[in-house]
Amino acid sequence: MKKLLSALFASTLLLTSCSSGGSATDLGSQEFASKVAEPGVIVLDVRTAAEFAEGHLENAINIDVEGGQFDAGIAQLDKTKTYAVYCRSGRRSGNAVEKMSSAGFTSLFNLNVGIIDWQNQGLPVVL
Repeated sequence: MKKLLSALFASTLLLTSCSSGGSATDLGSQEFASKVAEPGVIVLDVRTAAEFAEGHLENAINIDVEGGQFDAGIAQLDKTKTYAVYCRSGRRSGNAVEKMSSAGFTSLFNLNVGIIDWQNQGLPVVL
């Protein structure tokens, strides 16, 4: 019985793990909207400054994951906080949460469909 429970637990972990690796959890737009509405969650936009200026999620901070200063930027953040990370399509945010997880961040949520899907779902952005 103990082996069966262990096997079920291991299977559950395998099935519920995300594709981003580390401690990140991939979310769709509606789930991500619920996450960013939670108190204390920090919204992180990892697109370029130009993309950010075209429209972003409310209260988002912008650190470009491909801009060369990402590691220095996240080094200024509190690793114990919860971060909701997004980009245009989900590729860069996936890379960002992997880097953040490797840097010791423990509570990460990735909008794996990006702001494109967010907007297609009619969810709000600010300019």
